[in-house]
Amino acid sequence: MDSDYGVIGAGIGFLGWLLYMAIGVFYLFCMWKIYVKAGKPGWAAIIPIYNILVQLEIVGRPWWYLLLMFVPLVNVVIAIMIIFDLAKVFGKGTGFGFGLLFLSFVFIPVLAFGDAQYQAPVVAAQ
Repeated sequence: MDSDYGVIGAGIGFLGWLLYMAIGVFYLFCMWKIYVKAGKPGWAAIIPIYNILVQLEIVGRPWWYLLLMFVPLVNVVIAIMIIFDLAKVFGKGTGFGFGLLFLSFVFIPVLAFGDAQYQAPVVAAQ
């Protein structure tokens, strides 16, 4: 009887993993669409570290912010700045920025598939 629970647990674990992977792939697809909307290559969304550099270009932040992303605690502040800048470059306000920050699983697809258009970087890259 104990072995039945092991099989059930393994099945639930596999389904959980499968759901997690599906959500991850969907998130990458959404980011791909956002990059394309901003005039950048979509494939850049799937390359680690390079995707941050491209996102910095999209929002108009300097490249050296990428270096700050490797500093503990500072990276959290920089990431939040980038999130709010991303909302601004697509013509959205601070409220949408908070949505991206706290409910990204809803607001990232809205940004990707909604009618938001890329406008211009918020700040000039240096």
